[in-house]
Amino acid sequence: MTATLPSPRRIAPGTPPSAWPHPVRLEELAEWVQAEGPRALGVGKAWLSWHAGEPQFADSDDHSVLLYNDATGEVRLHTDVPTEAKKANTLIEALAPVCALLLEIKVLRAEAARSSGALRLQEALFAISEVASSARPTHEALVQLHHIVGTLMYAENFFIARWSDKRRVMSFLYFADSEDPAGIQPEVEFTEADLPGSLTLEVIKRGEALRGPSEDIARRVGIPLDEAQGPESNDWLGVPLMSDGRAVGAVVVQSYRPEHRYTERDELLLGYVAEHIVTALERRESTMELERRVAQRTEALQAEVVERERAERLQSALYRITALSSRHEADDDVDGFYRDVHSIVGDLLDARNFFIALWDEETDELSFPYSVDERDTKRLPRRDGHGLTEHVLHSGTPLLATDAMARGLEAAGVISRSGQPAAWWLGVPLKVEDQPVGVIAVQSYRPEVHYTHGDMELLGFVAVHIATAIGRRRNNLALREAYLDLERRVAERTRELGLANSTLRQQIHAREGVERQLKHQALHDSLTGLPNRQYLLDQLVAAMASHQAQSDRLFAVLFLDLDRFKVINDSEGHLVGDELLKQAAQRIGLCVRTPDTLARLGGDEFAVLLERIRSVDDAVTIAERIMQVLDQPFLIEGRELHSSASVGIAIAQPHYTSAEELLRDADAAMYRAKAEGRKRFALFDEDLRRHALQRLELEGELRRAIAQDEFQPYYQPIVSVANGAILGYEALIRWHLPDGSVRAPGAFLGLAEETGLIEEIDWRMYAMTLRDLATITPSHAYVSVNLSPRHLLAPDFAKRFLKLVADQGAQPSRVCVEVTEGALIDRKDLARAALETLHRTGIRIMLDDFGTGYSALSYLQHFPLHGLKIDRSFATALEAGGENRSGSRPIIRAIVAMATSLELEVVSEGIETEEQRRALWTLGIRQGQGFHFGRPAPLQHWIDFDVQSANVSA
Repeated sequence: MTATLPSPRRIAPGTPPSAWPHPVRLEELAEWVQAEGPRALGVGKAWLSWHAGEPQFADSDDHSVLLYNDATGEVRLHTDVPTEAKKANTLIEALAPVCALLLEIKVLRAEAARSSGALRLQEALFAISEVASSARPTHEALVQLHHIVGTLMYAENFFIARWSDKRRVMSFLYFADSEDPAGIQPEVEFTEADLPGSLTLEVIKRGEALRGPSEDIARRVGIPLDEAQGPESNDWLGVPLMSDGRAVGAVVVQSYRPEHRYTERDELLLGYVAEHIVTALERRESTMELERRVAQRTEALQAEVVERERAERLQSALYRITALSSRHEADDDVDGFYRDVHSIVGDLLDARNFFIALWDEETDELSFPYSVDERDTKRLPRRDGHGLTEHVLHSGTPLLATDAMARGLEAAGVISRSGQPAAWWLGVPLKVEDQPVGVIAVQSYRPEVHYTHGDMELLGFVAVHIATAIGRRRNNLALREAYLDLERRVAERTRELGLANSTLRQQIHAREGVERQLKHQALHDSLTGLPNRQYLLDQLVAAMASHQAQSDRLFAVLFLDLDRFKVINDSEGHLVGDELLKQAAQRIGLCVRTPDTLARLGGDEFAVLLERIRSVDDAVTIAERIMQVLDQPFLIEGRELHSSASVGIAIAQPHYTSAEELLRDADAAMYRAKAEGRKRFALFDEDLRRHALQRLELEGELRRAIAQDEFQPYYQPIVSVANGAILGYEALIRWHLPDGSVRAPGAFLGLAEETGLIEEIDWRMYAMTLRDLATITPSHAYVSVNLSPRHLLAPDFAKRFLKLVADQGAQPSRVCVEVTEGALIDRKDLARAALETLHRTGIRIMLDDFGTGYSALSYLQHFPLHGLKIDRSFATALEAGGENRSGSRPIIRAIVAMATSLELEVVSEGIETEEQRRALWTLGIRQGQGFHFGRPAPLQHWIDFDVQSANVSA
């Protein structure tokens, strides 16, 4: 570091060191040395160099004099010729304190500059945090962010881009560019195709900062610059906005001026600021989302409050109208009655324009005993009218009409309007003894005030009470005018009142009946009439409360499942299955006691709550009694059907905290009974609890395995039984655990099916298998995958599967799907539609495990099958020699003959010995798979095997 100043200050010769000027900077000292040094030292040239910070400790020579050094740095004097020791020592003694002071000052100034920069950065970050948490509008907040970044570096051209990884689009939350004053609006979104050569998109994809001239960056990352993306920058700096390890956007500054360049420090600074910007943006977005949800919830609650208030007002109004109608019978103040009715109606709907019209049948005159209207202040009686009022009166039906509807009726000649037309008009007939006697109506002259069908129902109820009051008044007048006929009319009126009261009671009774029926339907099964799951859970909650209060009040839950019900239901039809369920419910009901609760949970599952039992023996006794009655034949439509029951028993324990837990454990015990052979009971114990916990743990491991892609396809060859030539492979799933072990599908597929995880697992297996198809050898070999029944119940399965085949570049003719008979039982229409869609594209379809299930021949007729796979049990049962006509040989011959006639392929599973292979060949089986030909193995095993076979053949 050498100081050379243009105008050095000179010191007079002979000036002692004590009189030398006191410089305030090392540069001033260097200025003096350059000017006065040669004269003081007797050399041609002299200059000063220094290093602030750690000293260099370099060895000096005759041309260099170390004036000062310590932890703050060092200062050296350089000359063009050796310096005399005496003069050098004098200069060192004079200048050493000055150098020490100036070095310390320089270090302190550097530290002050760094502290000032850190302070500015800290203030900027605090400002960013304040902007993020403020309530100011988003654009205003982003403008403030721009200003804050501008205090740290050159940021005249600044923008923030937001990237949606899910939707693959980018938007610019903020954009300020001196070369593009129009900018880009935040709501505009750009796809990747819209942004060729975008450096901003490249920063997001890479997740790392880019800096330099835009041309150099584009060349360095290997993308062409697009002029449509804006002019080239002299210098460009972009850093990603990172969240949870992935880029969610970028913040960019750029310069079109050569004097403004960005340094590595600017990159680090902008990266640090970007962390706070993304936090600020996410905090603001979270706050806005929370405010939006709160606003939505508030709006919903306000609507609910308004609706409840309206319902309360409606109920109160109806009570008031009923009371008003009764009170009107005792006085003659008709106008007061009408005013009160108007007031009540006005509380429920807009009734500023309201009138009641009465019709005199004898004179055919329509009068208006009560009318309040904004424009027609007085309504005169009229005859032979054809207005909306007369239309409602003569039709006897309510009418809700807009001005347009009224014009349409008038154009059709149905009505003839007079007076001021209304935007909305609502009228309801007043009927006495089912005969129209008048009309009650409201109308609005403003389009924004409208009426609904609910308003029409309300007005209809009011009309019934008004008509009743009118009828009663007419009867009273008739009684006064015909006093001689008083007794007859009183009796008639009494009968009318009785009928009215009877009708009212009938209405009330009918309403109560409907309420009871709705409550019963909500808590009972419609087929058997038994309580449903919700009712049972309510009873269980009460029983658990009693048990907690009195621990000696023991109770138990029996969970029942009818054995073979699905077979009966599928073979005999749903009507027979429903009748079987009803008879089973009746039999079970005879086995339980009066305080106990029998419920149908759905399908063929029942549950019994046994209250106040003395011990577990009581529950076992009732379970055995139920199994005994259900073991008896069922006589349905003249046919004798047989079923039985598997029962799980769970006893109340203090650790149960919810009714669902108790019912779940009884269900688990029932499944144990089924697993042990059905037609028996099982008690829930600690073994089952441990099993349940293990299942829960296994489910967690399954979810982790899905997330970490631990499932892999293994392939087992399907070969020609004649010579072992490979025709195809069946893809079989294997679970590779982190410890290196491999778990077979039997250990987890059942739980995966039950929890629904099998769908995600299958789709990953399908993708890997179809991807492997390109490397499977021989090139003509097909690959077969298994379909879970869940897939065929999804309406979009076939479309999704075919898309996956196309995406993986697989040939449909080399793809085979295997379905079991069970997968075709539920929703046959959906299953057949899906399989026919796959069949039309050339995908092979095999019916797996044929001969072990229901084996309905209708499947072969109604579903587009390419072949059958007979279960491994047939090959296992084959014996060396003999016909074994009582075993599998006759069945295999029959299956082969039937398949041949239907032009279906037959593949035998489970071939493990040469004797089985020869026997199957004799019986007509031409394709097979099993351990005799090869065990399931990864794809690379079969590729290596094919290479070895080719080498041996060569």
